Amino acid sequence: MHDPNFHSFSIPVMGTSFTVDSPLKVARFGISSVISIMSDELCELMRQYYSKIYHKSFNPVPLSDYDYRAKRVTAYLDLLNEIVNEQIQKLKQEEFTSTTDLTKYFELLDEQTPLKQTYLKMLSLTASSKKTNLQEELKKQVKPGSIDVNIMTKVDNQTYDKKRNQKPSEYSDALSLLRGYANSNLTSSVIFSASFNLRLYSYVAEFPDFYPDENGFIKKKIVLKVSDYRSSITQGKIFAKKGLWISEHRIESGLNCGGHAFATEGHLLGPILEEFKNKREELKSFLFELYKKGLVQKNKKTPATPPATKFTAQGGIGTAAEHKFLKRYYNLDTLGWGSPFLLCPEASNLDDHTLHLLAKSKREDFYISHLSPLGVRFNSVKNTLSDLNRAKKVAAGTPGSACPKGHLAFNTEYTQKNICVASAFYQKKKLADLKNQNLSEPEYQKAYQKIIHKACLCEDLTAPALLKYQISTNRPQNPTVCPGPNIAYFTKTVSLAEMLGHIYGKINLLSNIKRPNLFIQELKLYLDYIKEEIENTVTQPTAKQINYLTNYARNLLKDIDYYKSLIPNFVEETIPYQENMEKDLLALESELQKIIASNHNLFPELA
Repeated sequence: MHDPNFHSFSIPVMGTSFTVDSPLKVARFGISSVISIMSDELCELMRQYYSKIYHKSFNPVPLSDYDYRAKRVTAYLDLLNEIVNEQIQKLKQEEFTSTTDLTKYFELLDEQTPLKQTYLKMLSLTASSKKTNLQEELKKQVKPGSIDVNIMTKVDNQTYDKKRNQKPSEYSDALSLLRGYANSNLTSSVIFSASFNLRLYSYVAEFPDFYPDENGFIKKKIVLKVSDYRSSITQGKIFAKKGLWISEHRIESGLNCGGHAFATEGHLLGPILEEFKNKREELKSFLFELYKKGLVQKNKKTPATPPATKFTAQGGIGTAAEHKFLKRYYNLDTLGWGSPFLLCPEASNLDDHTLHLLAKSKREDFYISHLSPLGVRFNSVKNTLSDLNRAKKVAAGTPGSACPKGHLAFNTEYTQKNICVASAFYQKKKLADLKNQNLSEPEYQKAYQKIIHKACLCEDLTAPALLKYQISTNRPQNPTVCPGPNIAYFTKTVSLAEMLGHIYGKINLLSNIKRPNLFIQELKLYLDYIKEEIENTVTQPTAKQINYLTNYARNLLKDIDYYKSLIPNFVEETIPYQENMEKDLLALESELQKIIASNHNLFPELA
């Protein structure tokens, strides 16, 4: 469970580079963060950069090393761990003066935590042995935030050696990343996101750090990022049967989040959290029985009670009141605050152009795009350097990317080996085919835009950190960013102290800014999504399409009713706020009913 002495939020993974070194910025203040280890090249470049900054020896891991990807990840994670531990030791040697990190550590804490109360008590004392003793006791309580890692399970291509022979399966992308993390000296968590991967999950069982020791301690914990209760059950069973425990169920909004957007079938965050709230003990008990059997099969000691399990949530949280409500009402351990931290340079990485772009962009500039080569919708903002560069290449008649990394290469339409749909090779072939299809001009333009709209996310999501630290790869750097829509209401760069002050209600960064409740915002996104799905539905829809849209709309209507009954529980908000939320909810319900009525052929059971 969450330690009440520490923070009630964490910084989730954001893109490839936005949080790649966040632990070096925030872990010494007890703040946990998640880094992406998808790009081994970025890990290696960041390790080289920080080795120089912190005067550490740097021995490169060359591409010629058969297991270079895993070894690069391990080396970078070990460096992060070493530096953070040094930061903590240095911090503990400092005095409680206004300019030290030691003082900042305690000043950043929420006023309600026991540790902060002890700190405030210490400040109230005059110089005495009692004050000195209390200061020493406070120093003993200082612990770093966790250095957690994220693996997108879907990104798991096979890899090849220098002679273009396929390597064994354990050298695939995702398995190499897992091995890199498992071999590191971190004590933290790995977050599995973006569906599940049976090959990867089976591979976890090969590393002892994921199992409890003789005292029941698990050095490397498993976290599932899920969008519904069924996902936790389904994936949790896979691990439990192997004697592996799920230490955290991290529930994320399907659309009201950053990065890739995985829409549910009309199920909204509130009702999903309600199900977890009502069934968490049932979930733990069910998995625990399987877990014990799995441990017996591994000849390992079985615990008498289930190991600690956290239930957390993230996606679109923007105010202290929402933070308090979600923790209180749904009994959540911590909450993830992602996109707002993009405007906090003390915690994340953005190049100057992108940082300025996010600060000045309006709500209408943020949209869910089709930029991702994975074929999954992707949160975007207009006029990134990636957008501008892609437009130039299209205008010059040379669309597509060189694809130097190939992590998102999954297409075999024109080749035996996987290639990326954002690559110049693929787009040239695809556009040539398109010209031979004799489509009408509107149909042609629609298909044309779909092809050339894909971005090289492997490169463009790493570019912000590289530009910020002036690290060259001898390749063009055209950064993109993938913020959740919630960031539209944050309009300036802020310090770490200001961001935490906002989260804990000391200050309000959104004063005088009209912002809908996070549940209302998510519902709007789901309505926009169903409109797009209807637009893309052919004149004669299939039974499968009708069934999907009907279930989607039916679930939205059901969840709207849930929110109507939930409004009185927002006791952290004012009565006018609750009234406005109800008005917004009724307006969106009416909009959905109009969508159903005007497309009655798609919703025969509802129209």
